Amino acid sequence: MLKDDALLADVAAARAETTAERLHVWWLGQSGFLACYRGQCLLLDPYLSDALTKKYAATDKPHVRLTERVVDPARLGFVSVVTSSHNHTDHLDAETLGPIFAAAPQAKLVLPKANVDFVTQRLGVAAREKFIALAEGERATVGGFSFETVPAAHEKLAPEYAGFVVTVGPFRIYHSGDTVRFPGMAERLRPLSVDLALLPINGRAPERRVSGNLDGVEAATLARDIGARCVVPCHYELFEFNTASPARFVAECARLGQHGVVLRAGERLSLDPVR
Repeated sequence: MLKDDALLADVAAARAETTAERLHVWWLGQSGFLACYRGQCLLLDPYLSDALTKKYAATDKPHVRLTERVVDPARLGFVSVVTSSHNHTDHLDAETLGPIFAAAPQAKLVLPKANVDFVTQRLGVAAREKFIALAEGERATVGGFSFETVPAAHEKLAPEYAGFVVTVGPFRIYHSGDTVRFPGMAERLRPLSVDLALLPINGRAPERRVSGNLDGVEAATLARDIGARCVVPCHYELFEFNTASPARFVAECARLGQHGVVLRAGERLSLDPVR
């Protein structure tokens, strides 16, 4: 696990590759990823605080951390764009986003259009100038990254939940946000020719009393069905009450012949384009 200075040194080395057509992606824990291409960097749904651990400390649903925070968000001033796929704190955290935007005043926030009022309340009116709000199917380009919003179903389809397909250079990244599989999902995504799918694997369990997601088998199957060149699992190993082993994901990828990579928090995956 890379964290703090070691992680930032690895990022700096990758960012120095300003001519190579190589995509670098780090898992930051939960559903958070840092992606860099030719020196330009994007944060996908970062959660880099202890906001939820503090909020639920004295309740019957404690959010006990399994994995340490990998980096202080105030040290990420080099990013040009951040996403928030929906309004849950582990995808929209003021204690993460505030320091990022203070360090990177040029950065924009890509979010579902249906969430503008809620996000304004959480981040403050001044943050609205940073918003790139997209409805399903809408597109925008920010800092060298092109975004298309696609549906997500965090137990149910709703405009407040989204996934993002990000195009940068010759690569397409699909970050699903929190979702289960829904009818037509694979058909919607397959034409987008995803190189890297970032999918949750924590599954669904009523006793957790939180909305559920894909499990490991479902994530591997969805990646195969949309034709993803590579899939990386996420949304596990952060909180004790809401996690899963990646073992079933690994086994299903092997059974299906789907390329999958399991990262440790702070670990990098580098992809070359298809020739």
